[in-house]
Amino acid sequence: MARVLFVCQQNAGRSQMSQALFERATNGRHQARSAGTRPAEHVHPVVVDVMRERGIDLSLRRPQKLTDDLGQWADVVVTMGCGDECPYIPGKKYIDWDLTDPDGKSVDEVRAIRNDINARVRQLASDLDGGSLAVSRGSAS
Repeated sequence: MARVLFVCQQNAGRSQMSQALFERATNGRHQARSAGTRPAEHVHPVVVDVMRERGIDLSLRRPQKLTDDLGQWADVVVTMGCGDECPYIPGKKYIDWDLTDPDGKSVDEVRAIRNDINARVRQLASDLDGGSLAVSRGSAS
């Protein structure tokens, strides 16, 4: 079982969608959490709306700050748009996803971002399940 941490700036859009869609795709085979370098006060309402269309309720989720403990917990860290603000922790597998920030975007634009994320998390889950994305605790990658 791999532990995946999704990180963006506000933890109010991309990383929240990624965590929820990954949890659905893996059905308990892997664990996921999300965090932000500068968390917002709440998940973006348009993100809540487009995720609800897929039967996922993010309305009660609260953005959380990226901490050292969360970073240490993860085997794989997926970053999305936080650049130099995302800390590097030796021994973790890093993946960077170039995703548009949904903040201020239209419903149709956020749906497209959600669909992109869904495809990416399904591929990540497949890679983890099939062993093509090697994760090993305590070794640099």
